[in-house]
Amino acid sequence: MTSAVIVSTARTPLAKSWKGAFNMTHGATLGGFAVRAAVERAGIEAAEVDDVIMGCATPEGATGSNIARQIALRAGCPVTVSGMTINRFCSSCLQTIAMAAQRIIAGESDVLVAGGVESISCVQNEANRHMGADPWLVEHKPEIYWNMLQTAEQVAKRYKIGRERMDQYGAGSQQKAAAALEAGKFTDEIIACTVTTGFADPVLGLRTKEVTIKNDEGIRGGTTYDGIKDLRSALPGGLISAGNASQFSDGGGACVLMNEALASKRNLKPIGRFLGFAVAGCEPDEMGIGPVFAVPKVLKKLGLTVADIDLWELNEAFAERVGAVQHLHGEGLVQFPQVDVGNGQAELLQHLGHCEDGADAHLVGLAARHRETEEAAERLQVALGGERFVHQHAGAAAVAELAGVAGRDQAAGQGRAQVLDAVVRGAGTDALVGLDGDFLRAQAQRRVGDAHRH
Repeated sequence: MTSAVIVSTARTPLAKSWKGAFNMTHGATLGGFAVRAAVERAGIEAAEVDDVIMGCATPEGATGSNIARQIALRAGCPVTVSGMTINRFCSSCLQTIAMAAQRIIAGESDVLVAGGVESISCVQNEANRHMGADPWLVEHKPEIYWNMLQTAEQVAKRYKIGRERMDQYGAGSQQKAAAALEAGKFTDEIIACTVTTGFADPVLGLRTKEVTIKNDEGIRGGTTYDGIKDLRSALPGGLISAGNASQFSDGGGACVLMNEALASKRNLKPIGRFLGFAVAGCEPDEMGIGPVFAVPKVLKKLGLTVADIDLWELNEAFAERVGAVQHLHGEGLVQFPQVDVGNGQAELLQHLGHCEDGADAHLVGLAARHRETEEAAERLQVALGGERFVHQHAGAAAVAELAGVAGRDQAAGQGRAQVLDAVVRGAGTDALVGLDGDFLRAQAQRRVGDAHRH
């Protein structure tokens, strides 16, 4: 059977929405940065790409009008390269990777680009809300229109996830992200971007300037539990605060997928091999627990269990969701030592449709780095013939031989599961790991209370 492999990834830095470097950057430019870099890293000609498939949670305004087609042109692809925009909220990018892989497996294409983009700065406050709610749903299932903050508070309350646990996780996430940044672990995945940004001058008022952004803007070195535990909650009496939730962010990410036989013929070393994909639904008022339903589904399809996974990545906008998902997955995951190693997802993300690809780009790199360590090398020889990595986020679950992910569609209460497979050369075996399709997400810029509606 034809296999689909990922041969390159690239992402922009994550910039703070409204106040960050990308606050005046059009979605076509954002996505174009990532697609151009991914194509160049793959060592292919842009004309070889059959289609550019981009996820976007709010495909309107600066990310509207089939933004994928605009991104393809902005990335330097010839007019013969088409584009398609996908919206499955925070699962959008994971969905694009799955669709691209499935098209390759079906023999319809040999080379595709999949990714995602989001410009919360330019779109969220300008979004069209005319007739945004269906009267019947408002009466019978109003939670479908809850925002992320509402569902986060609900999950924390329902599954008894306390503020202390959430703040401990939030502080730890920042500390991991800061350490990873200091160690240069994001360097290979991020591309420097030069753009025009707007800022408020205390004397001259609103002005613009050219800036080059090279790193994620949400990482706060020196964050401690004691420093965030007393922060005001977003809602009176609530548990969610700026210390245990991620910021809103703008950015884009992309990866190039190829027919494995073609990649081998060109001597391209695959980063990950797609294995499978599944979706699952849950109640809209607790959409944060989507991975609980998506993960078992994808593992069952692969004939795997939780115990077969060596490394888990929980990619969530709120610390409370990580706690709930770990709890509901069972003690095997709660006690699992290899959770969220080497980064700090809560502080990098919340950036909707493209976040997943940012995660994809980040997690594939993370898994690749992890397997290169002595510890990973040992496990590759003794753990079922390969290291398995699962990344969870937003009700989706993905596994891959170097890729596995779990995520959830925000507020809509859906889950996705995907599996990829990262080929480990030189270790005498392929490596099975997990890759998230919900990678770049963005949340809480001014205050978490401004959480967007889905």
